[in-house]
Amino acid sequence: MLGVSFGLVSGVALGQESVPTATPQVQAFSLGQMFTFFFLMLGPIKILGPFVQITHKADAALTRRIAIRAFLYSCGALVLTVLIGEGFLRKFNIPVPVLAIAAGIILFLVALRAVLEQFDIDPDATSKQYEPDMRYAASPLAFPTIVTPYGVATVIVCMALTPDYMAETKIYSVLLGLMVLNLIAMLFARPILKYLQMPLMLFGTVLGIIQVALGISITLRGLQNIGFIVAK
Repeated sequence: MLGVSFGLVSGVALGQESVPTATPQVQAFSLGQMFTFFFLMLGPIKILGPFVQITHKADAALTRRIAIRAFLYSCGALVLTVLIGEGFLRKFNIPVPVLAIAAGIILFLVALRAVLEQFDIDPDATSKQYEPDMRYAASPLAFPTIVTPYGVATVIVCMALTPDYMAETKIYSVLLGLMVLNLIAMLFARPILKYLQMPLMLFGTVLGIIQVALGISITLRGLQNIGFIVAK
């Protein structure tokens, strides 16, 4: 899994010396590989804790409605990302490697913060309390918890490097499948955390470290692609 993720980042998010060189790699990716890649950026592991915190005081019916509403908002956000992302790249003349650098920096900072927060054992620290309210389904749940800023950038990069309709359809399928997985995770968040809290904490730590490394890798490769760093 880790090898697939690193290979996928190298090929999809950053390409090679030019977009035409990266195009064959995008065509060769399987649905499972793309799912693994987006899982790191938009997946459900990071959602469980915030969702339980947001719906702590909500009853089962309201919790279910918030989950469904967040799922719909997330899907809508990704559709808008796909529709307008490439247009903005062309309008502002932003090279794909530059966008990849921005995504790498954001991913590195967010992942590093998440990893460091696990070592914060301040006994006076208290988590934010949320009153039951549907408006939290949009923010902070759908964005930026589910649809992360670096996840948005990653989707735009993948679409910019996608050569044809069939490849785009594969990306749509991966994103939809991941959003459905996120919905399932939210609907069963409380029992999942009740019985699997410790394994998920360990997995989350490993995932956070991987994301820190991915952020650095994406940034360095992006700098290499624009000629800022010369490959040896």
